[in-house]
Amino acid sequence: MYITCLDLEGVLVPEIWIAFAKESGIPELKRTTRDEPDYNKLMTWRLEVLKEHGLGLKEIQETIAKIDPIPGAKEFLDELRSFSQVIILSDTFSQFAGPLMEKLGRPTIFCNTLEVAESGEITGFKMRIEDAKLTTVKALQSIGFETIASGDSYNDLGMIQASKAGFLFKSTEKIKADYPELPAYETYEELMAAIKKAMAV
Repeated sequence: MYITCLDLEGVLVPEIWIAFAKESGIPELKRTTRDEPDYNKLMTWRLEVLKEHGLGLKEIQETIAKIDPIPGAKEFLDELRSFSQVIILSDTFSQFAGPLMEKLGRPTIFCNTLEVAESGEITGFKMRIEDAKLTTVKALQSIGFETIASGDSYNDLGMIQASKAGFLFKSTEKIKADYPELPAYETYEELMAAIKKAMAV
């Protein structure tokens, strides 16, 4: 039995932090896991930048409310869910993901949690589990599932490489060049065809 595991940002919805960087006029917040493989280091740095500018959860959620899924993402997800179980594995936070899940038809998502003060300041973050994407894929495999995985960033490589079939999707030229053995796709049609082919083997 198969479960398809997908990354969220960059695959189904635009990068939240890039959208917020534009909205807030703080260009350094455009840095994502495509640039920094160490997620804890990246998030700690982001929280420092937010504190420095006096910004909190409310401001980020206002930006998220304006974000729509990437064109074609919901249709892709609807079709995929018609023949495969799907779990979105994301390093984002439940406080960010909620409105986006509504727009995607409420798929299952495993993500993390922010620690937020009464003032709305984001004071910290709680990761669900260490190396969550790879750990989750291995856990699914340990209970009898075959996994197919797709993502765009460094933090997706573990789950992609550990799965029966794994694909880069809308990734960077650098990641594609560094991992030439991983099939890389740019359109939902290509990704859907690759997933169906993997399941048919």
